[in-house]
Amino acid sequence: MHRFAWKAVRIAAGLLALALAAMPAAAQKERAYAPENLRTLSYGDQLRVISLEYREQSGGRQIPADQLRFYLDQVNRSNWGFSRIKADIAQSLRGGGGISPPAGQTLRCDSNDHDARRCVPPWRGPSRLVRQVSKSPCVEGRSWSSQDGLITVWSGCRGEFAPATRPPVGPPGGAVVRCESTPGQGRTCTVPWRGRSRLLRQLPGAACVEGRTWQSQAGRVYVLGGCRAEFVAAGATPPTAGGRSVTCASNDGRTATCAWPPGHGVPRLLEQLSKAPCIQGQTWGYRAPTTIWVSRGCRGRFGN
Repeated sequence: MHRFAWKAVRIAAGLLALALAAMPAAAQKERAYAPENLRTLSYGDQLRVISLEYREQSGGRQIPADQLRFYLDQVNRSNWGFSRIKADIAQSLRGGGGISPPAGQTLRCDSNDHDARRCVPPWRGPSRLVRQVSKSPCVEGRSWSSQDGLITVWSGCRGEFAPATRPPVGPPGGAVVRCESTPGQGRTCTVPWRGRSRLLRQLPGAACVEGRTWQSQAGRVYVLGGCRAEFVAAGATPPTAGGRSVTCASNDGRTATCAWPPGHGVPRLLEQLSKAPCIQGQTWGYRAPTTIWVSRGCRGRFGN
């Protein structure tokens, strides 16, 4: 949808909200009766019945503007029927309420009003984003994350998630490639795997930011500007030596602390999950005996 058309949707949605607010209580209880094929309705009637259906299912709440836009696009571009719209609204409203779909299906998890929300999927292991519903971007590590048995969304991310196939534990031998540059000289390093690479651990030096001070191509990693780091294949998850790890994230640049179990030694950064650099002593650290802290957007997996 073009920008001007989207502005028209927002204006229309606002006018509809005002109209609904001005209705008598009895009128507001009007049910959203509509034909299955919503394309037979005018654009204004499509907007009205979808908004009423959401209000009815949510107990009187107004549909988020980006969700309304998504449904209008699906009706007019993908031929969604009214029954599918109703089912999707129901799934979106129960996404964070602890009601899980049967195994093999997707789970909807929504951050409404930019608040963080945790959703429990019916599958074990990590999850993957299969469909973004919100206008706000859903970027792993920045507005959503997953752990075994838990999905967390924030910053307005609203999406559908499914089980993620656990990637292999690295290329043969669990290969890790160290690539280092100096402030005045870049460096290209050859890697033993095909496809893209990802940053595993940043070493002391300048910040390593993908697209700015490092990038990868098939079979190569390029670093510059003083970036020094270790890299693995994009689909590899190196194991921890003792099998214990903690994921800790600084959201919106704020300092956060995470519990580290006492008696398990000193943790180290096993895997950087954020684009923002995780540098020990600057954006992450350990306060003995039970606390890991992160700041300035660092999100990482820590263990020993």
